Amino acid sequence: MIANRFFREKRADQRYSFFADAEITMHDGTSVRTQIAELSSQGCYMGALVPIPIGTKFQLRISHALRTCEVQGKVVYLHSGSGLGIFGMGVLIEKIAADERTVIDAWLDDLARKRLAMPVRPDDLSLT
Repeated sequence: MIANRFFREKRADQRYSFFADAEITMHDGTSVRTQIAELSSQGCYMGALVPIPIGTKFQLRISHALRTCEVQGKVVYLHSGSGLGIFGMGVLIEKIAADERTVIDAWLDDLARKRLAMPVRPDDLSLT
């Protein structure tokens, strides 16, 4: 049996671990606090105490390292947190202004540099 760490997901864009506070604002003005756990150039994965149905569109405000970014997103998948009361949601970025894209690109560049700087552990090289 091959360990999960060797399983590669097929994605159009690289996804990075990224922990940031965020807030969803629905079209009716309702807001939901959330936390981003992963980020890519096309979307993010986040957890929230309130499930948001698949297909729901909203404004997403992400705050990290003294910078803020606002995008329009849509929930593309949803799953429960295995009884922990947290719902995981995959979000597609549908609209983003050029200046907001600059903020996300800066975060992603920083994450990519940090990933390249991480030393490889000997047990990561083993396929057993």
